[in-house]
Amino acid sequence: MSIESAIPKHLVCPRLEAASTPRNYQAPFPAWTARFTPLVERVVMACFGVQAPGPLELESLAPYIERFALVDGPLYWDPAQCQDATGAHNLVAIAYWADVAAFERWRSNSGFDQWWQSPERETEAIGRFVEIVTPGQEWFETLFSSLNGVEGIAHLASGMSGVVREHGYWGSARDRLPRAQVDKLVGARGDAPQKTGTGARVRVPGRQNLCLIRSGQDWSATSQQERELYLSDIQPVLRAGMDFLRDEGRSIGCSSCRLMQVLDACTGAPLEKSFGLAHFDDLAQLETWARSHPTHLAIFGRFTRYTQALDFQIALRLYHEVAVIPANAQWFEYINCHGRTGLLRG
Repeated sequence: MSIESAIPKHLVCPRLEAASTPRNYQAPFPAWTARFTPLVERVVMACFGVQAPGPLELESLAPYIERFALVDGPLYWDPAQCQDATGAHNLVAIAYWADVAAFERWRSNSGFDQWWQSPERETEAIGRFVEIVTPGQEWFETLFSSLNGVEGIAHLASGMSGVVREHGYWGSARDRLPRAQVDKLVGARGDAPQKTGTGARVRVPGRQNLCLIRSGQDWSATSQQERELYLSDIQPVLRAGMDFLRDEGRSIGCSSCRLMQVLDACTGAPLEKSFGLAHFDDLAQLETWARSHPTHLAIFGRFTRYTQALDFQIALRLYHEVAVIPANAQWFEYINCHGRTGLLRG
């Protein structure tokens, strides 16, 4: 089996920062990354949300979804829901563009900007928010445990890589990030930036090298035995880890975390898919949690036993996308949302 670097050839450059890949390293299992053509310079990862005290129907996303179908709309989007630490229900549509210029045209020509900026939004009975980042291709990476079931930003890719070398060890996410070849990717830690806005509308300024991770699980193709093992052994510790980041993550540099239940985009019915969506002060804070915090070590240890119990023949599909975002490539705005919503928490 041929092994290749996760960093695409057109983004490889002489390293100023050492990689963590162990010498003569062989990963214990295969993994792949999404490949994008050099023509894709910056992407848009956009979370359009609705918040309310009670359950929300897919129809509440209509102001976003109906505009997605117009010219220059996203190339892919999917809906998901969760309850946050206050018990509020949050329903989101996560949308992806492969071109920032197309996104800007869509914002203007679809009427989204005019609708979003209208004072009427501030008098609605529900909360709304947008969390949008536009990283360049050298600022994000992806990893998939299977070539089946593409998710998230990979829907915009030109294809998938061969088996990649940089995975399965601590520090491998950094080694897959092209920008990390020449940059320590240090973020702005400490006090949160000053929020701006009037009335019910609050804007959270960008923070240099903010780290975003979407890390997903798909158990729809598992056998009954594996599904029962996943739901009884893996899902509880996964939820505990996400709940810790949601409720206490600020103490370790995590500003926001949601464990989202993916929904069918047509019916709103829950699918056998979930993902954690989290923002860390920087990549190092995410790495520290993954490498040393008891909540993540519990997930890692339980997954190791899970794969051994199934003799490494698993149908569970895992993936993630990690982006490090410059301050000027972030837009976070909240209307009628409580103070612990997303980046409002600080």
